[in-house]
Amino acid sequence: MRYHHGDLRRALLCAAEEVLEREGPAALSLRELARVIGVSHNAPYRHFADREALLAAVAADGFRRLATGLAAADAAAPPGERLQATGRAYLDFARTHRALYLLMFGPGLRKSAHAELRDAARAAFDVLRDVVASAGIPPGPRARHGAIGAWALVHGLAHLTADGQIAEDLGADGHAMLIADVLESYATGLCATAG
Repeated sequence: MRYHHGDLRRALLCAAEEVLEREGPAALSLRELARVIGVSHNAPYRHFADREALLAAVAADGFRRLATGLAAADAAAPPGERLQATGRAYLDFARTHRALYLLMFGPGLRKSAHAELRDAARAAFDVLRDVVASAGIPPGPRARHGAIGAWALVHGLAHLTADGQIAEDLGADGHAMLIADVLESYATGLCATAG
C-alpha cells in the first residue's frame, strides 16, 4: 500500500487494521506503518503521539463501525426481534474482525485515557441500551443493567466461539441454532421482567 495524497490519518488507520488482522497488535508500530504506506517515518507522528494513541484510534474506529452495524441490524429487524438481530450483528462483527474486536475489548487500552475511544465505546453501548429500552424496560438503572446483560451475553458468546470453546461438531447450522436459542432466551427473560 503506497500513500500518495489525501487523508494520511485515514491511510494510517486502514494500514494499521490490515497489519492488526494479519499479524496482531505486537506488529504495529508507527515506523512500520510509515514504511508500509510509503511516507517518512516521522509523518505518522503528526496524527498520533505514540503507538498507544494509534491503537486507541483503531479501536475507536472499530467501535464506531460496531455501533453502525448494531444500529443497522436494529433498524432492519421486526419489532419483536430487535434484540436478537443486534446480538447477531455483534457476533458477526466479532467473527469478521477478530483481531480488531480483541483490541477493542482487550486489557491493553484504557478507555478513560482516550476520549475518542471512550466516546465511541459509549455510543456502541447506547445503541444496545436503546434496543433494550424498546423491549419495554423503562429508562434508568434497569435498562442499563439489561443492556449490560445483553452485552455480556454476546461478548461471552463471541469469546467462546473465537476460542473454540463451543463444540465444533455442531456445524454451521447447529452453531447458528445455538446462538439463536441463547439470544431468544435472553430476550424472552428480559421482556418478562419488563412486564
